[in-house]
Amino acid sequence: MTTTSSDGEPDGAIAAREVVISRAIGAPRELVFEAFTQVRHLSRWWGPEGFTTTTRSFEFRVGGAWDFVMHGPDGTDYQEWITWREIVPPERIALLHGESRDDPNAFESVLAFEPAGDGTRIVMRTVFPTKELRDEAVEKYHAIEGGEQTLRNLAAYVAEVTRSQTAPKGAEG
Repeated sequence: MTTTSSDGEPDGAIAAREVVISRAIGAPRELVFEAFTQVRHLSRWWGPEGFTTTTRSFEFRVGGAWDFVMHGPDGTDYQEWITWREIVPPERIALLHGESRDDPNAFESVLAFEPAGDGTRIVMRTVFPTKELRDEAVEKYHAIEGGEQTLRNLAAYVAEVTRSQTAPKGAEG
């Protein structure tokens, strides 16, 4: 018996186009979710190690977009565009991510924010249009390592925010 996805595609075909990355984060899921919803947060942690982000426009709502440039440590600029497709605070975000609004190679990601004790487990499922695009992202652009680094940056950032929220007034840190 073959299992199929909700769109009728065999599960194995989706698996061949998918990258799944997860991480436990020692912060409440409302805070972890918030780190994705406000550009003041995103600009502090988004991207792999050594990258910085410049936002051109940001509208966090279903149908809204985040237009930004990621600056690589080697000086390369990467034009990026995210359209928010589904937002269920503080549980889930679905998005379409490409180089521009009409990028035919854009990929879909779903981020699940799951309670894990006092913290959060974030699971990022990314599905590419084709297996070849998935393989190129993994091999040429190091998508798995970059995704893991991005979630590590998020974990470090929310830990810093949590410390600053719990530090006594007037404490140096």
